[in-house]
Amino acid sequence: MTLAIGCAAIFALGLYGVLTRRDLIAIVVSAELMIGAANVQLVALALSRGADGAFVSSFALLVIVAMAAETAVGLAIIVSAWRRGKREQIDDFREVTG
Repeated sequence: MTLAIGCAAIFALGLYGVLTRRDLIAIVVSAELMIGAANVQLVALALSRGADGAFVSSFALLVIVAMAAETAVGLAIIVSAWRRGKREQIDDFREVTG
Protein backbone atom coordinates (compact mmCIF):
# COMPACT_ATOMS: atom_id res chain seq x y z
CA MET A 1 0.00 0.00 0.00
CA THR A 2 2.82 2.38 0.83
CA LEU A 3 4.49 1.72 -2.51
CA ALA A 4 1.27 2.57 -4.34
CA ILE A 5 1.03 5.90 -2.52
CA GLY A 6 4.68 6.67 -3.30
CA CYS A 7 4.24 5.82 -6.98
CA ALA A 8 1.08 7.93 -7.15
CA ALA A 9 2.93 10.85 -5.55
CA ILE A 10 5.83 10.58 -8.02
CA PHE A 11 3.39 10.28 -10.92
CA ALA A 12 1.52 13.37 -9.69
CA LEU A 13 4.80 15.26 -9.40
CA GLY A 14 5.64 14.37 -13.01
CA LEU A 15 2.16 15.37 -14.17
CA TYR A 16 2.51 18.70 -12.39
CA GLY A 17 5.84 19.25 -14.16
CA VAL A 18 4.36 18.46 -17.57
CA LEU A 19 1.41 20.78 -17.07
CA THR A 20 3.23 23.76 -15.55
CA ARG A 21 6.71 23.85 -17.11
CA ARG A 22 7.49 25.75 -20.29
CA ASP A 23 11.04 24.48 -20.80
CA LEU A 24 11.10 21.55 -23.24
CA ILE A 25 13.75 19.58 -21.40
CA ALA A 26 11.85 19.87 -18.12
CA ILE A 27 8.73 18.57 -19.86
CA VAL A 28 10.62 15.54 -21.20
CA VAL A 29 12.12 14.84 -17.77
CA SER A 30 8.69 15.12 -16.14
CA ALA A 31 7.22 12.69 -18.67
CA GLU A 32 10.03 10.24 -17.92
CA LEU A 33 9.25 10.57 -14.21
CA MET A 34 5.63 9.67 -14.90
CA ILE A 35 6.59 6.62 -16.98
CA GLY A 36 9.07 5.47 -14.34
CA ALA A 37 6.48 5.70 -11.58
CA ALA A 38 3.99 3.73 -13.66
CA ASN A 39 6.65 1.10 -14.38
CA VAL A 40 7.46 0.63 -10.70
CA GLN A 41 3.77 0.37 -9.87
CA LEU A 42 3.13 -2.23 -12.60
CA VAL A 43 6.07 -4.36 -11.47
CA ALA A 44 4.95 -4.20 -7.84
CA LEU A 45 1.39 -5.11 -8.79
CA ALA A 46 2.51 -8.04 -10.94
CA LEU A 47 4.77 -9.41 -8.22
CA SER A 48 2.07 -9.07 -5.57
CA ARG A 49 -0.32 -11.06 -7.80
CA GLY A 50 2.16 -13.91 -8.01
CA ALA A 51 3.51 -13.35 -11.51
CA ASP A 52 6.71 -15.05 -12.63
CA GLY A 53 9.79 -12.99 -11.77
CA ALA A 54 11.41 -13.53 -15.16
CA PHE A 55 8.31 -12.30 -16.98
CA VAL A 56 8.06 -9.22 -14.78
CA SER A 57 11.76 -8.45 -15.28
CA SER A 58 11.48 -8.74 -19.05
CA PHE A 59 8.39 -6.53 -19.07
CA ALA A 60 10.14 -3.91 -16.94
CA LEU A 61 13.16 -4.05 -19.24
CA LEU A 62 10.90 -3.54 -22.26
CA VAL A 63 9.35 -0.46 -20.66
CA ILE A 64 12.78 0.94 -19.80
CA VAL A 65 13.96 0.45 -23.39
CA ALA A 66 10.84 2.24 -24.64
CA MET A 67 11.56 5.08 -22.19
CA ALA A 68 15.11 5.39 -23.51
CA ALA A 69 13.91 5.48 -27.12
CA GLU A 70 11.30 8.12 -26.30
CA THR A 71 13.88 10.23 -24.52
CA ALA A 72 16.33 9.97 -27.42
CA VAL A 73 13.70 11.02 -29.96
CA GLY A 74 12.41 13.84 -27.74
CA LEU A 75 15.86 15.24 -27.09
CA ALA A 76 16.76 14.97 -30.79
CA ILE A 77 13.68 17.04 -31.64
CA ILE A 78 14.58 19.59 -28.96
CA VAL A 79 18.19 19.89 -30.19
CA SER A 80 17.01 20.24 -33.79
CA ALA A 81 14.53 22.98 -32.85
CA TRP A 82 17.19 24.79 -30.83
CA ARG A 83 19.69 24.68 -33.69
CA ARG A 84 17.18 25.98 -36.21
CA GLY A 85 15.75 28.89 -34.31
CA LYS A 86 17.15 29.00 -30.77
CA ARG A 87 13.78 27.82 -29.46
CA GLU A 88 13.79 26.27 -26.03
CA GLN A 89 10.43 27.28 -24.59
CA ILE A 90 7.14 25.60 -25.45
CA ASP A 91 5.56 28.99 -26.21
CA ASP A 92 8.00 29.48 -29.11
CA PHE A 93 6.27 26.73 -31.09
CA ARG A 94 3.20 28.21 -32.72
CA GLU A 95 3.05 26.01 -35.80
CA VAL A 96 4.83 23.06 -37.29
CA THR A 97 6.86 24.01 -40.33
CA GLY A 98 9.42 22.17 -42.44
